[in-house]
Amino acid sequence: MTATGEDHVTARGGPWWWARRRSAVFDVSLGVVSALECGLEGIPFARDAGVPVAAGVVFGVLAGAVLVVRRRWPIAVVLVSIAITPAQMGFLLGIVGLYTLAAAELPRRIIASLAGMSLVGTLIVTFVKTRQDMVRGDLDLGDWFVPFAAITMSLGFTAPPVLLGLYVGARRRLMESLRERADSLERELQLLAERAEERAEWARNEERTRIAREMHDVVAHRVSLMVVHAAALQAVARKDPEKAVKNAALVGDMGRQALTELREMLGVLRSGANERRVPVASMPLAAVGAAAAAAASRVADDEGPSLAEIEELVGQSAAAGMVVDLSVEGDVRSYAPEVEQTAYRVVQEALTNVHKHAAGAKTYVRLAHRVSEIAMQVENEPPGEEAASSARLPSGGNGLVGMKERVSALGGVFVSGPTDAGGFRVSAVIPAS
Repeated sequence: MTATGEDHVTARGGPWWWARRRSAVFDVSLGVVSALECGLEGIPFARDAGVPVAAGVVFGVLAGAVLVVRRRWPIAVVLVSIAITPAQMGFLLGIVGLYTLAAAELPRRIIASLAGMSLVGTLIVTFVKTRQDMVRGDLDLGDWFVPFAAITMSLGFTAPPVLLGLYVGARRRLMESLRERADSLERELQLLAERAEERAEWARNEERTRIAREMHDVVAHRVSLMVVHAAALQAVARKDPEKAVKNAALVGDMGRQALTELREMLGVLRSGANERRVPVASMPLAAVGAAAAAAASRVADDEGPSLAEIEELVGQSAAAGMVVDLSVEGDVRSYAPEVEQTAYRVVQEALTNVHKHAAGAKTYVRLAHRVSEIAMQVENEPPGEEAASSARLPSGGNGLVGMKERVSALGGVFVSGPTDAGGFRVSAVIPAS
């Protein structure tokens, strides 16, 4: 793991402007060495200038000690080194100052200007000093040596520290840029991981919701009919034994059908779990969504109902005592499996709601096969007085929500609500493709 920029800031442990104690110790050491050098060089400067030796030494010590603040004020350090160049002191100060200046994050024009000033100053001083030595006879060489020595000395004291400082500064900036990019990438990866976990959790919840909706549609209708038949069986058990036997047979058939459909659904879920042993949390993001969609589609597709079974569905409700009228408009044709299953479930759930809330009310079921869509409507009249005394069926309040979700998922329109006459109407339109 890389440390973030905030960690670097809080990791500062040096005094004042130094980031680390080691840097402070190093700069102070350089300042002491530079002060000693300039102090020793101040002795011949004082003699040549005709000032007291002590004054020359103090001047050299103060000038050399400026190197301590090289990280804070590199420009000031270079200007001081340029200023004391005529006194032939501060060689360490000039070299280290130019290196620090070139390595600092300053505009290139400032670095070039100060480096040029230092180069010119060193060139002039070296030229004059070499000329004086030759005049005194200390050097016995040709006139070519004076400019050669001046140019060589000035370049030797200026170019290497400037080039090294530029390289170190560029490398430092590159490392900081790479560190910032690594920090940014780490934050992005953390954000992506959080989003992936959220989407994985959303996919799991979506899968559970779809399975619960399918189980509700499969089981609730038949169980509701079983309760209706059981209530009728209780009412006629002594008065009409033959009808009681018929109702008991219907209850048995409904129970077996509900168990069969439930067993098939659980079998699909078990087979889907065996096919993907990898935990959902460790699966790739795309695989999570695919798994959720696949599980839901397997539940819906395997031996699912179709529009051909609408008549049987209506007949079961009629057998339970509901007065129901079925009408079909348009040319009957086949649709995509998910369209037929959704249309079937809408009619099934609407009839279940009639059994629950409007027992004994006459109900109209209408199917309309249109050019590019299929429309269905289930409408019941106001319930009679016997609805209040009939066995009340529990309701979870999820039937209408589930129907709307199914229809909306296929791009259709779902509308439900009470009628002006006091009944209830459920309408849905689903695109044919």
